[in-house]
Amino acid sequence: MTHLSLHDLERAARAVLPGEIWDFLAGGSGTEASLEANRAALERIFVIPRMLRDLTDATVEAEVLGRRAALPVAVAPVAYQRLFHPEGELAAARAARDAGVPYTICTLSSVPLEEIAAVGGRPWFQLYWLRDEKRSLELVRRAEEAGCEAIVFTVDVPWMGRRLRDMRNGFALPESVTAANFDAGAAAHRRTSGSSAVADHTAREFAAATWESVEAVRAQTNLPVVLKGILAVEDAARAVDAGVAGIVVSNHGGRQLDGAVPGAEMLGEIVDAVSGGCEVLLDGGIRSGGDILKALALGASAVLVGRPVMWGLASAGQDGARQALDLLAVELRNALGLAGCDSASAARRLNTRVTRYG
Repeated sequence: MTHLSLHDLERAARAVLPGEIWDFLAGGSGTEASLEANRAALERIFVIPRMLRDLTDATVEAEVLGRRAALPVAVAPVAYQRLFHPEGELAAARAARDAGVPYTICTLSSVPLEEIAAVGGRPWFQLYWLRDEKRSLELVRRAEEAGCEAIVFTVDVPWMGRRLRDMRNGFALPESVTAANFDAGAAAHRRTSGSSAVADHTAREFAAATWESVEAVRAQTNLPVVLKGILAVEDAARAVDAGVAGIVVSNHGGRQLDGAVPGAEMLGEIVDAVSGGCEVLLDGGIRSGGDILKALALGASAVLVGRPVMWGLASAGQDGARQALDLLAVELRNALGLAGCDSASAARRLNTRVTRYG
């Protein structure tokens, strides 16, 4: 079947995934207000296109964390991808490699990080801060030794938000899917009515990261460190002072604090606040090349895309994940050209308006 948009892939994935696994992927926390707001915020942003520009040498390539990428896109970290397809992270990482974009390996990957990194391409490693600091820093060391190019330190998960879909489903991991990067015991597999076993597991394993944690990670590695989950201008400014290479403006896809502001709402202010001191990326709600254009126009150097790649993975494995990225490339090329931009960097000179229609 030909898929013409990411929403087509979403429908295909929903048709094949069991209901509780779909809810684990699609759901947010609480009333899911922040989940819905991520889309609403992007839909309120409109770009003012420029005309009479030479598009002869137009490109969708971009520089992301100091290296060229085929798109200003990285695959976001998503846990337990073998829930969605038997090859899980390996298939998604191959798709990202072939599409020429970075792939972020999750701490909670269902394949060991070394095996995923061995796929090649541009692997990044996403770090959750564990109660045992030594285990956290050991993951950083392993990632660097495996050839990862960056550490994406998620700072907004001292524990998982209350994801009511998972709690109502009594969601637990099947025995065939595990946290492959460390011994997690049986907690994530223990099904209990009215409770999420995955949340119970992370409550035992995770700890609140602090600025001292950021310094410990930076001291452990020569890789660039990116902080994911920044929404406050004050935190963005402090991140620059802490010497990080980048920040990801994100409310964790609406899966942590329900009621947290959408990243797209804060992006422009944060770009102004960091004033070039580090790269700024946007995560949350990206569903088209037009959304990427909006993020670029607001000053982002790139975006992270998670759920849509998983839709492709669920519907058709590696080929489906690659199709999701290819659709973004086609749509971004179209959006850039129609906005009068010959590159991602040119899009950062566009003006935007926030407007309510309907």
